[in-house]
Amino acid sequence: MDTVLVTGISGFLGGHVALELLRHGHAVLGSVRSADKASATRQALAAQGADLSRLEFCHLDLLDDRGWSEAAGRCRYTVHVASPFVTTMPRDPDELIRPAVDGTERALRAALGAGHERIVLTSSLAAIDGGHRDHSKTLTEADWTDVDGPLVTAYVASKTLAERRAWDLVEAMQARGRLVVINPGTILGPLIDQDPGTSGEIVLRMLRGAMPMAPDVILEYVDVRDVAAAHVAALMTPAAAGHRHILAAGGLSLMEVANILRAAFPGHAAKLPRRAMPPWLATLVSLWDAGLRDSRPFLGIRRPIDRARGASILRRPLMPASQAVTACGQSLIARGLVA
Repeated sequence: MDTVLVTGISGFLGGHVALELLRHGHAVLGSVRSADKASATRQALAAQGADLSRLEFCHLDLLDDRGWSEAAGRCRYTVHVASPFVTTMPRDPDELIRPAVDGTERALRAALGAGHERIVLTSSLAAIDGGHRDHSKTLTEADWTDVDGPLVTAYVASKTLAERRAWDLVEAMQARGRLVVINPGTILGPLIDQDPGTSGEIVLRMLRGAMPMAPDVILEYVDVRDVAAAHVAALMTPAAAGHRHILAAGGLSLMEVANILRAAFPGHAAKLPRRAMPPWLATLVSLWDAGLRDSRPFLGIRRPIDRARGASILRRPLMPASQAVTACGQSLIARGLVA
């Protein structure tokens, strides 16, 4: 069996990637930061029908060299998912940037040193669509976020700098053809455990009635099942080698997300936002609401995006963004997370 090292396996996306790999007959060595994380992940994957006989765990830390070479030496491929992700930015940007960049370097150096045939890196659309002043230009995989541009958060900088570091490393080692990068938008979809994930918190807040008005924040959404499938396809698709792949099914405002949830779950409609927050009010609220302040780059802006390469790696259209929203809401309700 081809064993795949999956970093960050206990996270929302990491769990789905592991599940997809196991379904395709791969063995998985998943990195976690504690034994408790390993146990919870094992239970979550078992509940999804995964074959646990091909699942093992190891302890790796993005900021610690120990264990990386040994873990990579047991595998043929690496899927590096692990990276810090928050909705409210820390006071010190290095709290996000350093583990993202250093962790990516550790993962790639270990994989390249072990002779891995393919390394798949989870980056983000944030490494492409941030810091731009012209929002009319269609964004492609050739575009990069300007980390010195307006309203670039620590998270956006962390994803951009980490991916830049990955490409610099493979170029320096003449191994560009061994790296594939996946650049997803905001990831939603079905949960495999009780953790809604950072992006799922948006839907959870709406369903709990914690968002009386929806600011006009427009994000690109994609279903986690498509993102996981793209990571697995990237391991085996020769044409993917040395390329980035945008995975984004469509842009939705928060009000549009609320309306999708309202249609799908009428019993929860009363708690969902019914009005869009006026732009002037959103600007005012952002002065003290850190989450909204960090979302200012997405207020009222729909960015045109070329989605062709992301769909090509799956060899099928992506699931609609509305389906990702509905699947997330259904999971939150079914798991009793919506009060």
